[in-house]
Amino acid sequence: MKGPLHGRTIGLLTASASRQGGGVFEAVVAQARLIESLGGRPRVFALEDGDTERDRDRFGAVQVEALPVWGPRQIGFAPGLVERLIAADLDLLHLHGIWMYPSRAGSVWAIASGKPYIVSPHGMLDPWITARGRWKKALARAGYERNSWSRAWALHGLTEAEAGDIAREAGRQDVLIIPNAGPPAGDHPGELPPPVVAYLGRIHAKKNLVALVEGWSRASKPAGARLRIGGWGDDADVAALQSAIAASDGSIEFLGALFGDDKRALIEGARFMVLPSHSEGLPMAMLEAWAAGRPTIMTTQCNLPEGFAAGAALDSGFDPAAIARAVETALALDAAQWRNMAEAALRLAAGPFSEQAVAARWGAAYAGALAGGTPR
Repeated sequence: MKGPLHGRTIGLLTASASRQGGGVFEAVVAQARLIESLGGRPRVFALEDGDTERDRDRFGAVQVEALPVWGPRQIGFAPGLVERLIAADLDLLHLHGIWMYPSRAGSVWAIASGKPYIVSPHGMLDPWITARGRWKKALARAGYERNSWSRAWALHGLTEAEAGDIAREAGRQDVLIIPNAGPPAGDHPGELPPPVVAYLGRIHAKKNLVALVEGWSRASKPAGARLRIGGWGDDADVAALQSAIAASDGSIEFLGALFGDDKRALIEGARFMVLPSHSEGLPMAMLEAWAAGRPTIMTTQCNLPEGFAAGAALDSGFDPAAIARAVETALALDAAQWRNMAEAALRLAAGPFSEQAVAARWGAAYAGALAGGTPR
């Protein structure tokens, strides 16, 4: 069956087409699959990194072009990227992530081609992010970001909160608001898992993991309770986390980076997934948890108010004392109470965050851009 993007080639431009891109990488993988489901042909353009080849098969048969970086990785200058984009004869280009050279390449492509260009910051305009590295971001704004934002047919926010950040930073009110899609929802949550709480994601100061470790250690917990942390990050951030774990109560495990079957095993073996973050766009780890029938312990900065409203999430707060209280509440739930939360999580995964619901919204947005309409 022909979809709304039949015969169209949609470019996905990002800084990393590998696990090094974290949640943005997972979102790009999902977006490529979504475009195929709508009848389009996705093509991925990225900066080459040490895991590009290892993760290329995540995109299936989708063509991935990764260009080597010259100079500092944090800038991401890739000679030839603009030329590759132009030569691809794309119908539309969709940038995922900002603050690096792909923003410049995307805006140059938009000028040269005269075709629609969409920018998804993925939470990178959150005040917690923009307050850090101020002078570097000021240079990026002046050098290429403002031009990229003004050339875009639309900027895309994952949530109402992110739309507000975009309006403040870019001066754009015509923001598309479409969430990430999670994985397919499971059929049922299963029996009450053991008292395990798990974290999965990047090891970074914004994730607030040292406070999580301290809060876990303070909490009164049932016998056998474990906190399992899977993730990767810069050496300094990992060292800070490991130092905090070494000073904790002995019930915390750091598992390192997890992917594939190991990642699924961590989620499915947990009673709750946790994310006490200071700043998120829309965290894929929480959507993955809900799809597996696992309720979450998270902050309001995860920008998933639907989870609290539906009874699929508990508010962790940000400081160790608040996190301790949230852990105690979560692990004190009986089997029936936990199942109610787990079933609420599955309903969210099968409803507003399902691939079908999100694909329908992107189909309308892409079709509108290609037809020369206005964002809505």
